[in-house]
Amino acid sequence: MRWFRRINLLALVLCFGVVVLGAYVRLSNAGLGCPDWPGCYGHLTVTAAQHDTAAGSNFPSRPTVEAPKAWKEMIHRYFASTLGLMLLALAGLAWTDRSRRLPRGITLALVGTVCLQGALGALTVLWNVNPVTVTGHLLVGLTTLALLWWLWLRGLAPAAADAPATPRAGGAAAPPAVRALAALALLLLALQIFLGGWTSSNYAATACPDFPACQGSLLPRTPLAQAFAVWHGTGANYEFGILDGAARATIHLLHRYGALLVSLVIGTLCACLLAAGRAPLWRRLGWALLGALALQLGIGIGIVKMRFPLWLADAHNGGAALLLLTVVALNYFAWRDADAATRTEGRA
Repeated sequence: MRWFRRINLLALVLCFGVVVLGAYVRLSNAGLGCPDWPGCYGHLTVTAAQHDTAAGSNFPSRPTVEAPKAWKEMIHRYFASTLGLMLLALAGLAWTDRSRRLPRGITLALVGTVCLQGALGALTVLWNVNPVTVTGHLLVGLTTLALLWWLWLRGLAPAAADAPATPRAGGAAAPPAVRALAALALLLLALQIFLGGWTSSNYAATACPDFPACQGSLLPRTPLAQAFAVWHGTGANYEFGILDGAARATIHLLHRYGALLVSLVIGTLCACLLAAGRAPLWRRLGWALLGALALQLGIGIGIVKMRFPLWLADAHNGGAALLLLTVVALNYFAWRDADAATRTEGRA
């Protein structure tokens, strides 16, 4: 159990770093720094690729090794591979535990997500940073992060099925309204993360240089089918985007509308949590959620006002991850204690 918890924590921290680093690779236009996978120009290190004078002969679209971009891509792959080994170790510990105290299902799901993540990473390169694979890569990476966080929370506060049938959320179970809003917030946040990934992968972040309007308008400029088309024929190179300015503006504007909807739901949820009487856990979660939301909104507005600096755009991905972790924690405690309360009533 001790080693399981240690690896869980290390994997959680590393996964957060991989998500932020992956966003940096994408935002710095280094996603095709290595035109092959899993190596770089047929080598496991950029240095070896640079020393190979024929390294680019098999990649006519990128005949020259751009070391700064290639190193960014390969470092991301090194960290992602290390994370994969950690997740395999967690699964191995869980499935060889004779006491069966360690959760097997979540560790198996983690192995599945990291395998899918590797496949999407390969397709991202082979399909020339297709927005579908890039956005999917982001979503699966954050899913892995959320599962690791759920696993960590489960160790800190065991699930109702493994603990006495008494609600322990600071003295009171979550009200039904809180549980419903928490689930809705998680769903809407997942959709908003998709919109954020679609905005970034289509190079639409700079399509709206003003705020709150987009190029002086609050209405989409193109049909949604055009802005969210997933297929543009074979052989397309999606680096730097292939959509016109109007379609990119539409994508960006919808991302802003999504942020407004998520803010309204999470804001209402925060108000419910802070009004939850004397239950300390709900109040702490309410303040944490409010802080994470304010941070993410501040970063998002700051990106536009400061003319899209790279470091702040990358921080926007980190802020999304923090907000996701807070919403996941809220759902864990809300639904865990609901199950505990149900079991208590059943026994009574």
